[in-house]
Amino acid sequence: MYKGLSITVVIPCLNEEQGIEQVLKSMPAFVDQVIVVDNRSTDRTAQVARSFGAMVIREDVRGYGRSYKRGFSAATGDVIVTLDGDHSYPPDAISYLIEAFLHLEADFLNASRFPVRDRHAMSFKHKIGNLILSVAMSLLYFQWVRDSQSGMWVFRRSILEGMTLESDSMAFSEEIKIEALKNPGVRFQEISIQYSSRLGEIKLNPWRDGCYNLWFLFRKRFTSRARKC
Repeated sequence: MYKGLSITVVIPCLNEEQGIEQVLKSMPAFVDQVIVVDNRSTDRTAQVARSFGAMVIREDVRGYGRSYKRGFSAATGDVIVTLDGDHSYPPDAISYLIEAFLHLEADFLNASRFPVRDRHAMSFKHKIGNLILSVAMSLLYFQWVRDSQSGMWVFRRSILEGMTLESDSMAFSEEIKIEALKNPGVRFQEISIQYSSRLGEIKLNPWRDGCYNLWFLFRKRFTSRARKC
């Protein structure tokens, strides 16, 4: 519990044996529930996570968004915090983020990786790709979002009921922010965090995932409008 709120942390994992150990070692003691979604890992990710007391849920259909939706369905906390299992996002910043979440009276708080202080954490190509996607989202939804692709968020579990989350892929990261921005009853805020070099293999394909995410932004924006008409 943190100031009367129960906290669930959801972590999607695909072969993150090395990183998940470091993430769970740094998990704050006040977190009530840690859910590691094992997305068909072939290493010891699940065993390592269980050894640190995490609830491990198997999701056999591959996909970043698929893993998150599976994890959210098992979450019981008033507030959900997300981060990756590669130790690139700081678990020890969770208290700082929740404090900011409460101070800003937010319903959804996005943890922006920018400015990136660790020059090894993100390549120049990834920075440019993130900038293009963030500018595109900001223009399409009329609100500046500095990091549309961030994988660390803090939000009230109750707002999930009003969201239409379709993506099973990497586009899920931008989709959940879009759903928060679209809802006038959801207060969206953003704050910077320290982002570090990941542990383990890189799963992201910058060209394939970047182009798909850009296409997804436009499709979601204009097909949603068409449905409403």
